[in-house]
Amino acid sequence: MTLKQRAAKWLREPLLQFLLIGLVIYAVLANRPPDPGEQRIVVNERVVSQLVARWTQSFRRAPSQAEIDGLIRDHVKDEVYYRAALRLGLDRDDEAVRRLMRNKLVATAASEAEATRPTDDQLQTLLDNDPARYAADARFDFTQVYLGSDTPQVRSKAAAVLTSLKRGDSPTAEVRLPLPRTIAGASSTDIASQFGDEFAAALRDLPVGEWRGPVASGLGLHLVRVERKLPGNAPQVSAIRQRLENDWRAGALAAAQERQYRELLAAYEVVTEVAP
Repeated sequence: MTLKQRAAKWLREPLLQFLLIGLVIYAVLANRPPDPGEQRIVVNERVVSQLVARWTQSFRRAPSQAEIDGLIRDHVKDEVYYRAALRLGLDRDDEAVRRLMRNKLVATAASEAEATRPTDDQLQTLLDNDPARYAADARFDFTQVYLGSDTPQVRSKAAAVLTSLKRGDSPTAEVRLPLPRTIAGASSTDIASQFGDEFAAALRDLPVGEWRGPVASGLGLHLVRVERKLPGNAPQVSAIRQRLENDWRAGALAAAQERQYRELLAAYEVVTEVAP
């Protein structure tokens, strides 16, 4: 078999054909001339100012001239590799790149909302629409008798102790607890920090002036008599301005991002080709 015949046989091999096609594609992409705007890498005052600003933010000091020169060299190297990667299409079909570009585009919609300050009328409207969210914590005066850990035995004797208390007998601790028997002026937040969220929530529903229970806490079981409830009132805008501004801005950001997405989506026809 001559050399020419061997070469013809090799060229008919599918694997070799695949490799040759890949090399041709790579050569075309690698040597594809860049767009006219990409042929020059411009390092101007704006670019240098951004490099210096990022350095100063990271290191809490201004860079020296030698360090600035190094920043410029790194910037040029980044641009060279970035543009070469784009010419080769390395940004396509990459989930991380897609997610990063999506996040950067979303950030453009957020920039205007972040820079806007709401008016007092807008903050008042936000407060009026959800007064319970911004109301001050309710406060309670109450007396509690600790029965012990939540066990069937403790629950079985709770009824007898509750009957005694309702009869007017003086409360006596079934088990000693390192918390005061009577607590006055405690907010829901303070009560939750001492007794747990479940206890604080139950306290809001108990009637005033009656022994009730058992009420569960993070410590166990209690019998409780609420002496007084002071409901929380909605504050003035001036008292919670920062909290209202934070919530208003979060809503404005969400609205701006949704509006941007709807505008972008309108340019496309979405076709779902999935078998039922």
